[in-house]
Formats: sequence, structure tokens, C-alpha cells
Amino acid sequence: MSRKKLQLLSCFLLFFILVYPAVSQNRILTGKVIDSTTSTPVPGVTVRVSGTQAGTSTDVNGSFKVTVPATGGTLIFSSVNYAMQTVPFTDESDLLIRLVPSAQELKGVEVVSVGYGTLNKKEVSSAITHIGARELKTIAGNNPLMALQGKVAGLTISNTATADPNSSPSIQLRGVSSRSAGLGPLYVVNGVPGGNIDNINQNDIESIDVLKGGAASAIYGTRGSNGVIIITTKKGTGESKLVYNGYVTMDKLTMVPDVLTASEFREYRVHANPPHGIDYGASTDWVKAVTRPEAYAQKHTLQISGGNANDNYFASADYRNANGIDLRAYKKEYGGRVNLNHTSKSNVYSVSLEVAPRYMHTSNSDQGNFNNAITLNPTQPVYDSSGYHYLNTGFFSNNPVENARLIKSEAEIKELDMRGALKVNLLKNLYSTLTISNIKSSYKNLNFRPSTLTTIVHAGQTTKTNYASQEQIDNDQRNLEWTVNYALNFRQNHFKVLGGYSYSYFNYQQFNANNYDFPFNTFLWNNLGSGTWNGGGQGNGQGAVSSTQNDSRLAAFYGRINYDYDNKYILTASLRHEGSSKFGTDNKWGNFPALSVAWRISEEGFFKDKLSWLNDLKLRADYGITGNQDFDSYKSLLLYGGYGYFPFNGTTYQVYGPSQNINPDLSWEKAVNFNAGIDFEVLNNRLSGSLNYYVRTNKDLLGNYNVPLPPNPQSQTFTNVGTMKNSGFEVQLNAAIIQRRSFTYNVSFTTAYNNNKFVSFSNKVYQGAPYQDLAGLPAPGSPGTIQRLQEGHRIGDFYMLQSAGVDRNGALLVYKKDGTVVPANQSNADDKQFVGNGLPKFTGSLGNIFSYKNWDLNIFLRGNFSYKLFNMQAFYIGTPATQTDANTLRSAYDPKNKYSQLTNSATTSLASDYFLETGSFVKIDNVTLGYSCTVKSKYLNAVRIYAATSNLHTFSHFKGGDPDLYPVNGLTPGVQGNLNFYPATIQVLAGVQITL
Repeated sequence: MSRKKLQLLSCFLLFFILVYPAVSQNRILTGKVIDSTTSTPVPGVTVRVSGTQAGTSTDVNGSFKVTVPATGGTLIFSSVNYAMQTVPFTDESDLLIRLVPSAQELKGVEVVSVGYGTLNKKEVSSAITHIGARELKTIAGNNPLMALQGKVAGLTISNTATADPNSSPSIQLRGVSSRSAGLGPLYVVNGVPGGNIDNINQNDIESIDVLKGGAASAIYGTRGSNGVIIITTKKGTGESKLVYNGYVTMDKLTMVPDVLTASEFREYRVHANPPHGIDYGASTDWVKAVTRPEAYAQKHTLQISGGNANDNYFASADYRNANGIDLRAYKKEYGGRVNLNHTSKSNVYSVSLEVAPRYMHTSNSDQGNFNNAITLNPTQPVYDSSGYHYLNTGFFSNNPVENARLIKSEAEIKELDMRGALKVNLLKNLYSTLTISNIKSSYKNLNFRPSTLTTIVHAGQTTKTNYASQEQIDNDQRNLEWTVNYALNFRQNHFKVLGGYSYSYFNYQQFNANNYDFPFNTFLWNNLGSGTWNGGGQGNGQGAVSSTQNDSRLAAFYGRINYDYDNKYILTASLRHEGSSKFGTDNKWGNFPALSVAWRISEEGFFKDKLSWLNDLKLRADYGITGNQDFDSYKSLLLYGGYGYFPFNGTTYQVYGPSQNINPDLSWEKAVNFNAGIDFEVLNNRLSGSLNYYVRTNKDLLGNYNVPLPPNPQSQTFTNVGTMKNSGFEVQLNAAIIQRRSFTYNVSFTTAYNNNKFVSFSNKVYQGAPYQDLAGLPAPGSPGTIQRLQEGHRIGDFYMLQSAGVDRNGALLVYKKDGTVVPANQSNADDKQFVGNGLPKFTGSLGNIFSYKNWDLNIFLRGNFSYKLFNMQAFYIGTPATQTDANTLRSAYDPKNKYSQLTNSATTSLASDYFLETGSFVKIDNVTLGYSCTVKSKYLNAVRIYAATSNLHTFSHFKGGDPDLYPVNGLTPGVQGNLNFYPATIQVLAGVQITL
């Protein structure tokens, strides 16, 4: 044997002698990694043996298998969006690891985490609620925030037409905050303030953070008064993957108004004495006639992401096609999002670019058709020998099926969001970021009414027969943000300093044109010039065209300092100095300070290591001043407008004059916020949550006030007057009830209490009336207003006649102011009283998340409590005294129903608390069942199949339909503003997610 072979053999034997004992002492550990909040498996987690190169990653079910030394050691678990966790291994061979989402650390005031820097959980000293993508409800909503409904204590998301594919929710945080300015929060999308919430695919969302405390929102100054909602979309990671997510849905009517059938109408209305209807010989189910049996929708999303630490990308494309439950509504949309990130090798700079286009084509619903359907005489036919049957009776006197089929109301919507950012690391602890963004939206509204409508044909019209219009609306927002961040650690003292400049430009343009009497209905809105009414041979109508443009500018300087000592004592202070072109010349700029403090008691020596069940306990308090400048431009200026057209010497002139008073003192609404709270984690983080108490006082409320004529050219001036106060308590809890390897059960619970009071309408300069009557009810009849906004009272107070029952003649009895009882038609407006409130005092939700092996089940309940609703259906069509030849609810002739007693038409149109009912409800809001599995294929990594149902059942004593369809936001909660409505549906969804 040669010398070379002997040397090689010796090396091999030496290696075998050294390695064999170590190998023989190794053992295999298996386990599963789950999300600590949702208990769902976490795939792709890196599992590394400390001090070695050995490791693995979890599969789609969160499972892993790794070889470790028998002598002991630790495992390190790390994953994007989760806090790193180190676990020593013992004699156990099967582990259950609960990773804490990094977002659960409440990454400070999240406004800075996406725009102006980052903070960690230990530095948070204000009220913030974080919701990860996994926690969002599985729904097919038109707006991504509908998936957030009920998830955040104090955030009210209300949509009175959820089944309409073109509807949008009303969003309100911690109660009503204004009379005349906007009530919704500021949206920040990927660090861009004023982001477009409609241009976001729910599947692209990484997290949603709600800034509720004034100290957190004050960094946004004049736009932070109603809170801030921050949406962060997904970005590329080191793992290259392709994900397809698609679903189909079906909506079906539920809680439909139960009206008389044709045979019942004949029995109770036609054959009544005296008769209350006419028999036209047909039998029509009008609700069925104006709706689709089921409304179907589909959505498909394709996402691709990948890269490395220096270069990564994320791109998505989505398509949605959804029909409404009515005959006319639909929505088709196509969207995309591309996010590119690059960091230089030396980490001197990094750049990012994001582009998100979206196109939508919509057909708008006619919500009046449903009111038509429940009030029409069911013996009227839909069609007759000439086509659509001509209807000239009932509340609305038109054929709703004809309207739905022939009248068109469509829109083309284009949106484009662009953002570019450059970050330069000047020093190790000093960096500067420049972000430029542009948000564009374009709306083309198209309307057409043909000349063949039976209402036009039977009226014998020869002019203004058919009608068409086009309206173009363009919004353009341009933003610039420049920030500088500096960090310093000195022994136990930690500082973070932020300084920045912000500039935004807003531009709005609108153009409208319309005409009548086109030679052909086939032109629709595509040949407005062919119409002969406006500008044609007739030369009628000065309102044939209109256009407008307005713009505004917003500039600000801001700074913030974060300080903590030994991670126990935390202080954050910020100041924003901001100016807006909307404000008066004497009030362009304002200051918005904020201060928050926190004490981590669990880090004190007298707590630490002495209460083993207490993992974390923090007390915090914050104070901040925020503003609201969400009102139209030019309100502070003296404006001139047209005063009509007048002939002079054979020529017609348009006359102009002052149309608005000047107000150099016009300013923003101011909100003074105080919040105190507790954050805690106990029982090895099995139970965690936060409690918040807040007081918000809104001052200098905007509104129109009467002024003398002269010296003012107009009788009202838009100015800052009035005070409103909101206070409340919020609870947010998460509990891991059962934690086993194969089965887990987690609970999430939220509840909120809100109380408000309108303090004053007046100040030293402007004296307003002590009250304002609101919520006027529509015809038939003249019911008047039923709510009053009054100093010293809550918003939503019902102010109407107080019922004293029904007399033997079927007339409504009411109390007069002196306490005497009279028929309602013998009372007057002075006899009205405060009789209830339409604003829920309590809101709450309960989420139940079950996981068994590869299966997961989520049952989410939601409800509103302790408030009243005005039953519009009972008032208008719920009594035997309902207008002649109109249909009624079946309950109107049920002796057990109190509304059946009202048979006297003399008191039919007089509103009283007889029609107020409790609005409290608990709803099985969403149920989702899913199954996930790993596929061992080079082409396919994982598959998830899921099904969900929304609005499964509502528990309520309210008799007027789904109480959730009554608005609870704004100044008139508990009242439907008109007779139009969109019915409730049960939605069933089936979907699949495929990862390649």
C-alpha cells in the first residue's frame, strides 16, 4: 500500500474516532410551531441549533424535525413577522412552540413604524391596537376594512348595504367628533398619509394598526382628530414563492320584510270595510321580482414574492366580478401592486418603489326599488299586453322592475397609487428618509333614462323624454415626507429622536354635461350633442354643463423624542407645527403637542421573579391635541357666485354677487385627548390584553352661524363654534384556553363603552340656538324630525311625542307637556319629549378559534347593546291605517302585534316612541372552516381549502329587519334617513389557496 493511501486511511480513521461518539449521542426532536395569538400553524420558521450549523424549517403544518446533541443545548426559532424565540431542549422529544408575532409587540406608535421610524413593544406608551392578516375575517367585502369589523374595541364600522357590491362602510373611532367636518379616521397606507383605502386588495394586507390615543395621532396634526388607521401591505422576503388565492361567493336574502301576499292583500285590504286597496287581478311577489334568486361573485389573486436581504420583490394581481342581490348592481375590477426594495451592499442606502393601479366598472343599485317592492299592491302585474305594466298608485308610482332593467347608472373608476423612498444611513445610528408619493383617482359617472318608460309614455310627454349625463371627477394628491432619525444609548438611558417635514397638495376637478330628447335611445350617454333640449333647437336649460376645480395645501414640521430608562420608565413627547391653505388668513398655522408616559411595573424588583404568573404589566397615560381640517376648500374666503340670468336690451346676462362671507379666523377643529391604560400578559402569556379609559373634548366645532345683514353679504358664516365631549372604556383580551399538540382553542374578546355629550353651540362671538332638530322623516305625510341635538344631551337623542297607548278607535294616544293624554292629532310640536337614544352604549365581539391537526375553525360573534331604533317599516307599512292601495307587513293584521291596533288614519303620520324598539343584537357574524396540507411535489408546496359564511343568524327583539342595517355612526344614529334600503343577505364563500 502506498504512503499516500496510508495517510488517507489514517485521516479517515481519525475522523471516524472523533465523530462517531458525537453522532451516537445525537437524538431527534420533533415539534410544531404555532402563532401564539391564533394558534394556527406557522410554516417556513427557521429552526437552528445554537452553536452549530444544524437546522431545518417548519412545513406548511408548522411541524419540524431536527437532530440535536444528547448533551443538551438550545433551539432558536426565527421567522419574518415573529419575535425570535430561544428554547432549551430537555428530555422531551416532542415540542409545542408558540411564536409571538412581532406586531403583537405593539411596535410603538405604529404611525412611526411605517412612516417615521420604528418602536418596539417596550417603548409603547399610547393606545394602539394591532390586527395581523391572519386575524382579519374571511369575507368578500367591498372595502378591506369590513374584515376588521368588530375586531378593535372602540372602532365602529357600519355598512347599511353590505350586499351591494358598490357600497362603502362608515368608519368612526371613539364616538362622533364633529358637526360639519369629516368623521372618519386618517388612513396611512405604507407610510403615505391620506392613502387610498379603496385601492387595496385584502389579500395584500400584512397588518392593520389603529392609533386611538391622542399622543399617537398628534404626529399627524390637523388630520389626526378622528384617529389614524395604518395599513401595511406585504413585502418580499427571502423565500421565493407563488401564491394563488381564489374564492366564489353566493348571497341570498335574509330577514326580508314579511309583506302580504296577493291573496292576503285581497282578504285584509281589498275586502276591508272600508276598503284599503284595489284588486288588479294579478299575483306578484314584488320583492322576488326585483331581486336575483342568488347573487354570485368571484375573486382571484395571484402573488409572487422573493429575493434576499439586499433585493426583494412582491407583486400581486387581482380580479373580482360581483353581482348585487338586486337586478342592476354589479362590479368588475382589476388591480395590481408591485413593491421593489433594494439595499446597497455596504448598507449605505436603500431604495423602494411601489406602484398600485386599479380599474373598476360598476353599475349602481337603485335602493328605492326595494321600498317600491314592499309597498306596491301585490295584485298589480309586472307586465301586461303592451310590455311593462304602467303603475300610478302606491308610495312611488312606478314599476321597479322596469326601472331596474331600463334605467342605467354606471361608473368607470381608475386609481393609481405610486410611492418611492430613499433611505440614507449617514452614521451607524443616524439615517434620513425621503418619500415621494402620488395618489390619483378618476371617476366617470354615466347615467341614462330611456324615452320608453311607461311613466313618460303615459304622461304624453313630448319634451324631456329621454335623458343622459356624463360626469368626470378627478382627484390628485401629491405628498413629500422627509425625516431624520437619530438613536443614542447611554448606559441605561435610551434615546430616539425624530425630525421631519411634510408637504401635501390636493387637487379636485369636476365636469358634468347632460341633455334630453335624443333621437335614439341606443346612444345612451355617448352622444350628448344630439339631444335637442339643452343647446339644441329648443335652446333650453342653462344647467346643461357645469365644472369646478379647487385645491389645497398642507405643510408641517414635526419632531418627536422617545426616552426610556432601563426599559422601565418611558416618556414620549412630540410636536407638529402645521399649516393649511383651507384656514383663514389669521389662522394658517397651529401647534399639536403630545406627551405620553409608561411604567413597566413588571420590571421592578418588587415584582420581577416574585409573581411567576405575571409576565408583563405596564401602566401608561397620554395627552395630545389633534385637529380636523376635513372640510371644503375656500370656506374662509369671500366667494362670488351666479345670481341668475336677466335680460337687458334683448341680451341675457348672468349676474354675479357675493355668495359666501369671509372669515379670516376660520381654523381647524381641535380635540383635546386624554388616555390612561394598562397592558398585561399573565400565565405564561396565556392571557393578554389591554384596558383603556379615554376622554376626548372636541372644541371649535365647525358649522354655519347666523350673522346680521348687513354688514355681511350672506346671512350665515362658516366658523368655529361649539364643544362636544366623548368618554369611554375599552377592553381587548386574548386567551389561550386549550394548548395541546393536536388541539388548541383561543378566544379573543373586545368590548367598548362610549358616552358623549354636546356641551355647547355658542361662544362669546357667535350665539347659536341651544338645539338643532335632525332626522327628518320622508313623505307620505309630514312626520317631521324625530331627533334633537341639544346642549347637555347625548348625540342620537330621540325627540318626539311620547306614546300613551291606543284608544278604542285605533288612534294613537300621546302625552302633552302638561301630562294629559290626547289623540296624537290633537298634539303639537311643543309636546315632543326626549324618549330614548339611537347610539349604542356598548359594543362587543367574541372570537373563537379552534385548531385540530390540519383543521381550523373560527366562529366570530358581534353585537351592539343598549340603544333604540326607530322602526321605519312599522311606521310606514306596519299598521292597518297604512296609505290606501299600498301593501303592508303581515304583522299589521296580527292581533298579537301592537302595531295592528293602529287602525285610525288620523294619527298614521305622527311619529312617537310607540315605534321605538330596542336595537340590541348579537350576530353570528362569521364562521370559517379551513383545511391545510403539505404537498410533496417540486411543483406544489401547500394547499389550503376553506369555506366561510357571514351574517349567519341575528339574535334580536327588533321587528324592523336586520338592526345592523340601521346606521349607528354620525349625528343621527338609529334612524334610516329615507325609505330606501338594501336588504340583508347571508353570504356563503368557498375558496382555495395554493402555494407553489
